[in-house]
Amino acid sequence: MTAGGQLEVAGLFAGIGGFELGFARAGHATKLLADNAPVARAVLGAHFPEAELVDDVREIDRLPRSIDVVCAGFPCQDLSSVGRKEGIEGARSSLIGEVFRLLREDQVPWLVLENVPFIMQLGRGAALRLIVDELRELGYSWAYRVLDTQAFGLPQRRRRWYLVASNRHDPRPVLLPGDVAIGQPSAERPAYGFYWTEGTRALGWAVDAVPPIKGGSSIGVASPPAILMPDQAVVTPDIRDAERLQGFEADWTLPAEEVARAGFRWQAVGNAVSVDVVAWLAERIGANLAFEATEDSLLEGERWPHAAWSDGDGQIHSCAVGPFPAWMERPPLSTFLEYPAKPLSARATAGFLKRTRKGNLRFQQGFIEALEAHLDRQLAPEALAA
Repeated sequence: MTAGGQLEVAGLFAGIGGFELGFARAGHATKLLADNAPVARAVLGAHFPEAELVDDVREIDRLPRSIDVVCAGFPCQDLSSVGRKEGIEGARSSLIGEVFRLLREDQVPWLVLENVPFIMQLGRGAALRLIVDELRELGYSWAYRVLDTQAFGLPQRRRRWYLVASNRHDPRPVLLPGDVAIGQPSAERPAYGFYWTEGTRALGWAVDAVPPIKGGSSIGVASPPAILMPDQAVVTPDIRDAERLQGFEADWTLPAEEVARAGFRWQAVGNAVSVDVVAWLAERIGANLAFEATEDSLLEGERWPHAAWSDGDGQIHSCAVGPFPAWMERPPLSTFLEYPAKPLSARATAGFLKRTRKGNLRFQQGFIEALEAHLDRQLAPEALAA
């Protein structure tokens, strides 16, 4: 830490810099970045020119001695509920072991991890058990909590697992205090976000927000959410608004087009950490807060709760808090969007409606009728001519 209280950050599996931008907004500086994706490195190099950029975390022998915080949104493909479910031993998600290798060489005061909530369920929580066992052996206290991006002023319903650990400080004040009810839609007639690629057994759905932005395919085919607007238009957002929905500035990922097709920008944004969530965490890490008591109990059984902590003695405490530590005001989704949206295509709309007829999902009153009207408009002669 510098004399002015500025923390120095190392970002592992840095992606497009969500962790690092969040810490920068809280007044801290990134010194080291690692990511093996050319798209990510193009973005990181453009926005963090002062930081050392490494191609692969496995190439790092030792962390710089000045590092105060290690951030790692380690690969989630093997842990995701929609992935191959190989678990923590999967080829990608097992790279979390590189984080612990570096910490064994050079312990730093703070560690921040992020991943999908399914990490608590896969293999009956085996991945999470491995992580907390490693932290205990390293002498770190830790706290984790599932947080929803909606709580931090961004209209995206995105729940992610965050863990904060420290070998010098109590991490509980960073994550655990605060538990508020979700705010009401910020518009009398809200927009509805949904995933048009679903519709049979599951439906990514959000009121006055979009569901979690997805990365799309591995070959750069975008998979943006759809939005039923208050005027009954059905659209998909521009990539620049997708960046903003994750807390980045518009065109943050534009440098990616120097090394890959434009569709890979969606993948990069969908895989990113929400910046505003990290900025909130970073401010609390730098503030040395006192712990406010929460309703805790010793963990019983194998099921992991949505929030928990341990002081490193091996005992794990369950914490009865939800995903909203605060509720920051924001504009309605319909006015949050700044860039021209595209109408959902007739093909995509028809495919979604066909799947809904095969399934047994229930929808918001008037939703299917709005989609059918949108399809009729898309199939009108003037629309087809355009």
